[in-house]
Order: sequence, then structure tokens, then C-alpha cells
Amino acid sequence: MNTIGEKSIVRKANENDTSQILAVMKDAENSGFMLFAPEERNLAPAALSKLINSINQTPTSGFFIAEHQDEILGYLLLKAETLSRTSHRAQIAVGVHSKSRGKGVGTALFDYMIQWAKESKLHRLELTVIEHNEQAVHLYKKMGFEVEGVKMHSLLIDGHYVNELYMAKLL
Repeated sequence: MNTIGEKSIVRKANENDTSQILAVMKDAENSGFMLFAPEERNLAPAALSKLINSINQTPTSGFFIAEHQDEILGYLLLKAETLSRTSHRAQIAVGVHSKSRGKGVGTALFDYMIQWAKESKLHRLELTVIEHNEQAVHLYKKMGFEVEGVKMHSLLIDGHYVNELYMAKLL
């Protein structure tokens, strides 16, 4: 566990966190910067609980949350590859509740996950981000991620084609 503030922590999620994680996911998706459009994801609590357990049972994957006084502020999903030639890398998905953005929650999640990934012998962390999500791009660069490429017109948002950035960090 890592502390965010005086009493906030980052830890692996468990099935008891499901309802709060779903609320953070919904709020994050309402930002318009996530892969899922607002109201598009219809993830049942039982399905998320199963996903959390499955991810956390994989030695090089983890579903992490940041919480303060039993309130979940954000999540980070790290999903490792399983093929022998790609087992050194993992994909990241992250979401922070709108009321917690800009307060160190994303940094704390990434700090914890990067240390955990190193201990788990991962070598490459990957993510994609909407090109105009400047706050997220800034966070990822601050955490040592570099832009490796652009997925041109990879998303259709509100009738406009939008680019995504491929970003990665080598550990």
C-alpha cells in the first residue's frame, strides 16, 4: 500500500470494492476522454467482481484502487500478456473520479503500479490516450511514458474523428 495523503492508500482492489469502482468508471467515462462513451458501458457488478478476481489472480496483472477514508477515488487496471514473446509487457487502463483529478490520485496510482510492475518483473507498460486529453498526456509523460506513435482517426467522438497516442514506458 502507498499513501496518497495523510490517510489515503493505493492497494489491490477486491470484490467488496465493486460498486464504488463502477461509480468511478461511470464518472470517468462522463468526461468524454475514455474509450467507452458516457452511458455506453453496461457492466454488471457481478461481472466486474469476476474481472477483479481474475486479474488479481494473474501474477503479472493487477486491479488497483486509490481510496481515502473508504471512498474510492480512482482505479488502474494493469493487464499483462500471456504469450512467451509478449509476457514482459502489460496494458494499462486508468480512471480517476472528476472530484479527485489534479490532486495526486493518478500519480499515486502510477507510482504504486510501476513499483509493483518492477517487482513482478514486467519490462514494458503500454497505454493509449486521446490526443487532446492534455491532462492525462501530461500525467503519463511525468510518469516516464513516451509517445511512440499516433493512431490516426482511431475514434469517432461526437461525429469527429479523433487521434489516439500510443505511449509506453520501459522499466
